[in-house]
Amino acid sequence: MTLRISTSLLIVLVLLAGCASPERETANEAAVQLGQDDKLSIQTIEAIIGIEGTEQDGEYKVTVPQNDLEVTVEGFKIIPPMGMGSWAAFTPTTEGAMVMGDIIVQEDEIGPVQKVVIDHGLTVSGLHNHFVGEQPKVMYMHIGGVGSEEELARGVRAIFDKVIELRGGAPSKAKAQTVENTLDTEEITQILGHSGAMNRGVYKVTIGRSDVKLTSRGVPVSTFMGFNTWASWQGTPERAAVAGDFTMLEDEVAPVIEALVEHGIGVVAVHNHMVHEEPRVFFLHYWGTGSAEALARGLRAALDRTGK
Repeated sequence: MTLRISTSLLIVLVLLAGCASPERETANEAAVQLGQDDKLSIQTIEAIIGIEGTEQDGEYKVTVPQNDLEVTVEGFKIIPPMGMGSWAAFTPTTEGAMVMGDIIVQEDEIGPVQKVVIDHGLTVSGLHNHFVGEQPKVMYMHIGGVGSEEELARGVRAIFDKVIELRGGAPSKAKAQTVENTLDTEEITQILGHSGAMNRGVYKVTIGRSDVKLTSRGVPVSTFMGFNTWASWQGTPERAAVAGDFTMLEDEVAPVIEALVEHGIGVVAVHNHMVHEEPRVFFLHYWGTGSAEALARGLRAALDRTGK
Protein backbone atom coordinates (compact mmCIF):
# COMPACT_ATOMS: atom_id res chain seq x y z
CA MET A 1 0.00 0.00 0.00
CA THR A 2 2.76 2.38 0.88
CA LEU A 3 4.52 1.72 -2.41
CA ARG A 4 1.29 2.22 -4.41
CA ILE A 5 0.59 5.61 -2.78
CA SER A 6 4.15 6.82 -3.25
CA THR A 7 4.15 5.82 -6.89
CA SER A 8 0.82 7.55 -7.50
CA LEU A 9 2.04 10.72 -5.88
CA LEU A 10 5.18 10.61 -7.95
CA ILE A 11 3.16 10.31 -11.15
CA VAL A 12 0.95 13.25 -10.17
CA LEU A 13 3.94 15.40 -9.32
CA VAL A 14 5.62 14.62 -12.63
CA LEU A 15 2.45 15.51 -14.52
CA LEU A 16 2.05 18.75 -12.61
CA ALA A 17 5.65 19.69 -13.22
CA GLY A 18 5.11 19.20 -16.93
CA CYS A 19 2.04 21.41 -17.18
CA ALA A 20 2.20 23.85 -14.25
CA SER A 21 3.99 26.66 -16.11
CA PRO A 22 3.91 26.34 -19.92
CA GLU A 23 4.62 30.06 -20.31
CA ARG A 24 7.83 29.78 -18.28
CA GLU A 25 8.89 26.70 -20.26
CA THR A 26 8.24 28.42 -23.57
CA ALA A 27 10.11 31.50 -22.38
CA ASN A 28 13.11 29.42 -21.38
CA GLU A 29 13.09 27.62 -24.73
CA ALA A 30 13.04 30.96 -26.54
CA ALA A 31 15.91 32.28 -24.45
CA VAL A 32 17.98 29.15 -25.13
CA GLN A 33 17.35 29.24 -28.87
CA LEU A 34 18.22 32.91 -29.24
CA GLY A 35 21.68 33.62 -30.55
CA GLN A 36 21.99 30.27 -32.33
CA ASP A 37 20.08 30.75 -35.58
CA ASP A 38 18.32 34.09 -35.17
CA LYS A 39 19.89 37.26 -36.46
CA LEU A 40 18.53 40.77 -36.66
CA SER A 41 18.06 42.32 -40.09
CA ILE A 42 19.81 45.56 -39.24
CA GLN A 43 19.84 46.79 -42.84
CA THR A 44 16.06 46.50 -42.99
CA ILE A 45 15.58 48.44 -39.75
CA GLU A 46 18.01 51.19 -40.75
CA ALA A 47 16.50 51.57 -44.22
CA ILE A 48 12.97 51.99 -42.84
CA ILE A 49 13.75 54.31 -39.92
CA GLY A 50 16.25 56.35 -41.94
CA ILE A 51 18.57 56.94 -38.97
CA GLU A 52 22.01 55.41 -38.60
CA GLY A 53 22.21 53.52 -35.35
CA THR A 54 24.64 51.47 -33.30
CA GLU A 55 25.09 47.69 -33.37
CA GLN A 56 26.32 45.71 -30.37
CA ASP A 57 26.39 41.92 -30.01
CA GLY A 58 23.72 41.47 -32.66
CA GLU A 59 21.38 44.12 -31.22
CA TYR A 60 20.67 47.52 -32.78
CA LYS A 61 19.76 50.91 -31.32
CA VAL A 62 18.79 54.23 -32.88
CA THR A 63 18.93 57.43 -30.82
CA VAL A 64 17.42 60.86 -31.51
CA PRO A 65 18.95 63.67 -29.40
CA GLN A 66 16.31 66.21 -28.40
CA ASN A 67 18.45 69.23 -29.22
CA ASP A 68 15.35 71.36 -29.84
CA LEU A 69 14.18 71.30 -26.20
CA GLU A 70 15.70 73.97 -23.95
CA VAL A 71 15.19 72.25 -20.60
CA THR A 72 16.69 73.50 -17.34
CA VAL A 73 16.57 72.26 -13.75
CA GLU A 74 17.90 74.46 -10.94
CA GLY A 75 19.93 76.44 -13.46
CA PHE A 76 21.51 73.37 -15.08
CA LYS A 77 20.90 72.71 -18.78
CA ILE A 78 19.54 69.24 -19.45
CA ILE A 79 21.15 68.35 -22.77
CA PRO A 80 20.85 64.91 -24.48
CA PRO A 81 23.69 63.20 -22.56
CA MET A 82 21.88 64.11 -19.31
CA GLY A 83 18.91 62.00 -20.44
CA MET A 84 17.32 64.02 -23.25
CA GLY A 85 17.51 61.46 -26.04
CA SER A 86 14.70 59.35 -27.50
CA TRP A 87 15.74 55.85 -28.51
CA ALA A 88 14.56 52.48 -29.77
CA ALA A 89 16.53 49.24 -29.46
CA PHE A 90 15.94 45.98 -31.34
CA THR A 91 16.93 42.45 -30.39
CA PRO A 92 16.31 39.20 -32.31
CA THR A 93 13.69 36.65 -31.27
CA THR A 94 12.82 33.22 -32.58
CA GLU A 95 9.99 34.75 -34.64
CA GLY A 96 11.44 38.12 -35.68
CA ALA A 97 12.42 40.86 -33.26
CA MET A 98 11.57 42.66 -30.05
CA VAL A 99 11.76 46.42 -29.67
CA MET A 100 12.05 48.55 -26.54
CA GLY A 101 12.34 52.31 -26.48
CA ASP A 102 11.90 55.59 -24.67
CA ILE A 103 10.30 58.57 -26.40
CA ILE A 104 10.61 62.07 -24.95
CA VAL A 105 7.41 64.09 -25.29
CA GLN A 106 6.06 67.40 -24.11
CA GLU A 107 2.73 67.33 -22.30
CA ASP A 108 0.64 68.27 -25.34
CA GLU A 109 2.39 65.58 -27.40
CA ILE A 110 1.47 62.65 -25.13
CA GLY A 111 -1.94 61.85 -26.61
CA PRO A 112 -0.99 62.10 -30.31
CA VAL A 113 2.15 60.01 -29.84
CA GLN A 114 0.30 57.38 -27.80
CA LYS A 115 -2.20 56.98 -30.64
CA VAL A 116 0.61 56.33 -33.12
CA VAL A 117 2.11 53.74 -30.78
CA ILE A 118 -1.21 51.91 -30.50
CA ASP A 119 -2.07 52.21 -34.21
CA HIS A 120 1.17 50.40 -35.06
CA GLY A 121 0.57 47.51 -32.69
CA LEU A 122 3.10 48.60 -30.08
CA THR A 123 2.57 48.96 -26.34
CA VAL A 124 3.00 51.94 -24.03
CA SER A 125 4.81 50.21 -21.16
CA GLY A 126 5.60 53.26 -19.07
CA LEU A 127 4.95 57.01 -18.89
CA HIS A 128 6.79 59.08 -16.31
CA ASN A 129 9.01 62.03 -15.47
CA HIS A 130 12.78 62.17 -15.01
CA PHE A 131 12.86 65.52 -13.23
CA VAL A 132 10.87 67.72 -10.89
CA GLY A 133 10.64 71.45 -11.49
CA GLU A 134 12.08 71.36 -14.98
CA GLN A 135 11.18 74.03 -17.51
CA PRO A 136 9.53 73.19 -19.84
CA LYS A 137 7.86 70.00 -18.60
CA VAL A 138 8.92 66.80 -20.37
CA MET A 139 7.71 63.21 -20.04
CA TYR A 140 9.21 59.87 -21.03
CA MET A 141 7.07 57.29 -22.86
CA HIS A 142 8.39 53.73 -22.90
CA ILE A 143 7.33 51.53 -25.78
CA GLY A 144 7.63 47.83 -26.52
CA GLY A 145 6.56 45.23 -29.02
CA VAL A 146 7.35 42.02 -30.85
CA GLY A 147 6.97 41.19 -34.54
CA SER A 148 8.89 41.35 -37.77
CA GLU A 149 11.72 43.84 -38.18
CA GLU A 150 9.69 45.60 -40.88
CA GLU A 151 6.60 46.02 -38.68
CA LEU A 152 8.51 47.24 -35.66
CA ALA A 153 10.74 49.60 -37.65
CA ARG A 154 7.72 51.14 -39.37
CA GLY A 155 6.13 51.72 -35.98
CA VAL A 156 9.24 53.41 -34.61
CA ARG A 157 9.57 55.51 -37.76
CA ALA A 158 5.95 56.64 -37.42
CA ILE A 159 6.53 57.66 -33.80
CA PHE A 160 9.63 59.70 -34.66
CA ASP A 161 7.80 61.28 -37.61
CA LYS A 162 4.87 62.24 -35.38
CA VAL A 163 7.19 64.07 -32.99
CA ILE A 164 8.72 65.93 -35.94
CA GLU A 165 5.23 66.89 -37.13
CA LEU A 166 4.17 68.12 -33.68
CA ARG A 167 7.39 70.09 -33.12
CA GLY A 168 7.52 71.54 -36.63
CA GLY A 169 11.01 70.17 -37.20
CA ALA A 170 13.36 67.31 -36.43
CA PRO A 171 14.67 67.49 -32.84
CA SER A 172 18.12 66.27 -33.87
CA LYS A 173 18.57 69.06 -36.41
CA ALA A 174 18.70 71.82 -33.79
CA LYS A 175 22.13 72.97 -32.63
CA ALA A 176 23.72 70.69 -30.05
CA GLN A 177 24.86 72.37 -26.84
CA THR A 178 27.74 71.76 -24.44
CA VAL A 179 27.69 72.29 -20.67
CA GLU A 180 30.38 73.17 -18.13
CA ASN A 181 32.21 70.30 -16.51
CA THR A 182 35.32 70.72 -14.37
CA LEU A 183 34.60 67.67 -12.22
CA ASP A 184 37.29 65.29 -11.05
CA THR A 185 36.01 62.32 -13.03
CA GLU A 186 38.76 60.07 -11.67
CA GLU A 187 37.48 60.70 -8.14
CA ILE A 188 33.91 59.92 -9.23
CA THR A 189 35.09 56.73 -10.92
CA GLN A 190 37.03 55.66 -7.83
CA ILE A 191 34.08 56.25 -5.49
CA LEU A 192 31.49 54.58 -7.73
CA GLY A 193 33.78 51.76 -8.78
CA HIS A 194 32.69 52.24 -12.40
CA SER A 195 34.09 54.43 -15.17
CA GLY A 196 32.22 56.53 -17.69
CA ALA A 197 32.64 58.65 -20.79
CA MET A 198 32.52 62.40 -21.47
CA ASN A 199 30.08 63.77 -24.05
CA ARG A 200 29.56 67.52 -24.55
CA GLY A 201 30.48 68.30 -20.97
CA VAL A 202 28.46 65.46 -19.44
CA TYR A 203 30.23 62.57 -17.73
CA LYS A 204 27.99 59.50 -17.96
CA VAL A 205 28.52 56.24 -16.09
CA THR A 206 26.46 53.19 -17.15
CA ILE A 207 26.30 50.13 -14.89
CA GLY A 208 24.80 46.83 -16.01
CA ARG A 209 23.11 44.20 -13.84
CA SER A 210 25.02 41.05 -14.74
CA ASP A 211 23.68 39.47 -11.55
CA VAL A 212 20.13 39.47 -12.95
CA LYS A 213 19.15 37.39 -15.99
CA LEU A 214 16.23 39.52 -17.13
CA THR A 215 13.87 38.40 -19.88
CA SER A 216 10.79 39.93 -21.49
CA ARG A 217 8.43 37.54 -23.27
CA GLY A 218 11.20 34.99 -22.85
CA VAL A 219 13.77 37.13 -24.66
CA PRO A 220 16.92 38.23 -22.79
CA VAL A 221 17.06 41.97 -22.03
CA SER A 222 20.60 43.37 -22.07
CA THR A 223 22.27 46.50 -20.77
CA PHE A 224 22.21 47.76 -24.36
CA MET A 225 18.41 47.34 -24.43
CA GLY A 226 18.00 49.63 -21.41
CA PHE A 227 18.38 47.31 -18.41
CA ASN A 228 20.96 49.35 -16.54
CA THR A 229 21.71 51.86 -13.83
CA TRP A 230 23.26 55.14 -14.99
CA ALA A 231 24.44 58.50 -13.72
CA SER A 232 25.09 61.67 -15.75
CA TRP A 233 27.20 64.46 -14.26
CA GLN A 234 27.92 68.11 -15.00
CA GLY A 235 29.10 71.20 -13.13
CA THR A 236 32.00 71.88 -10.81
CA PRO A 237 33.45 69.99 -7.81
CA GLU A 238 31.71 72.43 -5.46
CA ARG A 239 28.36 72.55 -7.29
CA ALA A 240 27.62 69.54 -9.40
CA ALA A 241 24.41 68.06 -10.74
CA VAL A 242 23.76 64.36 -11.21
CA ALA A 243 20.73 62.74 -12.83
CA GLY A 244 20.11 59.12 -13.52
CA ASP A 245 18.25 55.88 -13.21
CA PHE A 246 18.50 52.93 -10.84
CA THR A 247 17.30 49.48 -11.89
CA MET A 248 16.14 47.40 -8.95
CA LEU A 249 14.61 44.09 -7.99
CA GLU A 250 11.49 44.47 -5.88
CA ASP A 251 13.28 43.92 -2.55
CA GLU A 252 15.90 46.55 -3.45
CA VAL A 253 13.45 49.42 -3.98
CA ALA A 254 13.06 50.53 -0.35
CA PRO A 255 16.78 50.22 0.57
CA VAL A 256 17.88 52.19 -2.51
CA ILE A 257 15.37 54.98 -1.84
CA GLU A 258 16.48 55.13 1.79
CA ALA A 259 20.16 55.41 0.84
CA LEU A 260 19.55 58.16 -1.71
CA VAL A 261 17.30 60.24 0.56
CA GLU A 262 19.71 59.89 3.49
CA HIS A 263 22.45 61.37 1.29
CA GLY A 264 20.36 64.30 0.06
CA ILE A 265 19.66 62.95 -3.43
CA GLY A 266 16.06 63.43 -4.53
CA VAL A 267 13.99 60.47 -5.72
CA VAL A 268 11.74 61.95 -8.41
CA ALA A 269 10.10 58.86 -9.95
CA VAL A 270 9.64 55.15 -9.30
CA HIS A 271 8.06 53.16 -12.13
CA ASN A 272 8.24 50.32 -14.63
CA HIS A 273 9.74 50.24 -18.12
CA MET A 274 8.34 46.84 -19.09
CA VAL A 275 5.18 44.81 -18.51
CA HIS A 276 6.23 41.24 -19.39
CA GLU A 277 9.58 41.08 -17.61
CA GLU A 278 10.85 38.25 -15.45
CA PRO A 279 11.97 38.70 -12.73
CA ARG A 280 10.01 41.80 -11.74
CA VAL A 281 12.12 44.97 -11.93
CA PHE A 282 11.57 48.63 -11.07
CA PHE A 283 13.30 51.80 -12.22
CA LEU A 284 13.98 54.88 -10.12
CA HIS A 285 14.94 58.32 -11.36
CA TYR A 286 16.87 60.69 -9.16
CA TRP A 287 18.26 64.22 -9.21
CA GLY A 288 20.87 65.72 -6.92
CA THR A 289 22.95 68.88 -6.63
CA GLY A 290 25.82 69.77 -4.34
CA SER A 291 29.38 68.66 -3.74
CA ALA A 292 30.40 66.14 -6.41
CA GLU A 293 32.16 63.99 -3.83
CA ALA A 294 29.12 63.91 -1.54
CA LEU A 295 26.83 63.02 -4.44
CA ALA A 296 29.14 60.23 -5.56
CA ARG A 297 29.24 58.77 -2.06
CA GLY A 298 25.45 58.90 -1.92
CA LEU A 299 25.17 56.98 -5.18
CA ARG A 300 27.77 54.48 -3.97
CA ALA A 301 25.69 53.86 -0.85
CA ALA A 302 22.63 53.19 -3.01
CA LEU A 303 24.59 50.91 -5.36
CA ASP A 304 25.68 48.90 -2.33
CA ARG A 305 22.00 48.15 -1.65
CA THR A 306 21.66 46.32 -4.99
CA GLY A 307 23.06 43.05 -6.24
CA LYS A 308 23.01 41.39 -2.84
